[in-house]
Amino acid sequence: MGKLPQISEAEFEVMKIIWECAPVSTNEITDRLVQSTDWSPKTIQTLIRRLVGKGAVTYKKQGRVFVYTPSVKEDEYLKEKSSSFVNHYFNGDIRALISSYLESDSISGEDIEALKGILGESDKKI
Repeated sequence: MGKLPQISEAEFEVMKIIWECAPVSTNEITDRLVQSTDWSPKTIQTLIRRLVGKGAVTYKKQGRVFVYTPSVKEDEYLKEKSSSFVNHYFNGDIRALISSYLESDSISGEDIEALKGILGESDKKI
């Protein structure tokens, strides 16, 4: 898609539902977010409109219902955001990021084993 749109944390919560359920209606998005947040339906509709305006989602009108589909791939967005995070906070040094988690005890033994598995898989690709 080229340059990805800037998505706020609140908009990201809407995007997660769109990525998971697309094509998804306004009512379905609203129903799910009303259960998991303290947002009003009007707030949720505003967030959806913003995402449309940013080009992050597209919509079609089906009868009296708007149905949304992501224009941005989830993995592409997450890859850019994580890369941006590492560059901004750790000067591009992924080792510094991992080291900070290990030093703060924010990572479990299960997480470490999962990372070892991921790294082992990436070694096979090289």
